[in-house]
Amino acid sequence: MSGAECMKNPPTLNSATGIGNLQEIGGLNSYVSGSIHSKLAILLISDVFGYEAPLLRKLADKVAASGYLVVVPDFFYGEPLDREKHDLQTWFKDHGIDKGCEDAKVVVEHLKSKGVSAIGAAGFCWGGMVVSQLAKYESTIDAAVILHPGPITVDDINEVKVPTAILAAEHDHIFPPDQAKLLGNALSTKPEIESFVKIFPGVEHGWTVRYNVEDESAVKAAEEAHSDMLNWFTEFIK
Repeated sequence: MSGAECMKNPPTLNSATGIGNLQEIGGLNSYVSGSIHSKLAILLISDVFGYEAPLLRKLADKVAASGYLVVVPDFFYGEPLDREKHDLQTWFKDHGIDKGCEDAKVVVEHLKSKGVSAIGAAGFCWGGMVVSQLAKYESTIDAAVILHPGPITVDDINEVKVPTAILAAEHDHIFPPDQAKLLGNALSTKPEIESFVKIFPGVEHGWTVRYNVEDESAVKAAEEAHSDMLNWFTEFIK
C-alpha cells in the first residue's frame, strides 16, 4: 500500500486544530469531539498521516455535531508517516493493520466501559483496512464505513458481520473501482448484512480527507462522501 497515491497531498499537521480536546482513550492519545454523555460513538481511523490532520479533525467535529461522541486515536504513537524521515516499507511494517485492529478493539472496549452503547467506525486509506478487519467482529462495532482504502480482498469482505458501506474513487490505483464493485458483489451475497457501495466520479484516492479547500468541486465531492458516511451511521448507530 505504499503507492504514490497514498502519499499525495499530505496535510500540514496541527496538534491544536479542531474544537474538541485531547484525551487518552484505551491507552492511545486521541482527539475527542462531542458530548461525553452521548451513548453513541464514532471511531474515525486516519490514513497514514495520522490524527493531527486538520481536515480529519474538521470531519470529526462535523460528525459530533450530529450528536455522536467522536474519537480519533493516534494509532501511530506519535509517528505518522513522514516521507522525508521514514523508509516506507519499514514504516508500514512497523504500523501494521493487525496491530491497528487490536488497538482499535481496546479503544472500543474503553468506550463501552464508560457507557457507550453503540459504536460505528470509519476508516480512510490505512484506516479503511483497519475498519475492514474490525467489521469481522460483531461484538466490537455496530456499523462500518470504508473510504478509499488500501487493498481489501473478497476474503476480507466475506468475513464482515456488521452493516458495511464502501466509498471508492473513480481514479484509484490502490483500490480500483473494479475492486470496489467486486467487493460489492460479494457483500450482495450476504443478505443478512446491510451493505452499500458507491464509486465517486472524477475523484482520486484520499479525496475525502485530503482535498483542496479552495477547489469547489473537490469540497463538494468530499462533503457528499461525508454525508453518505453520516447517513450510514444515522441508520445503524442508534
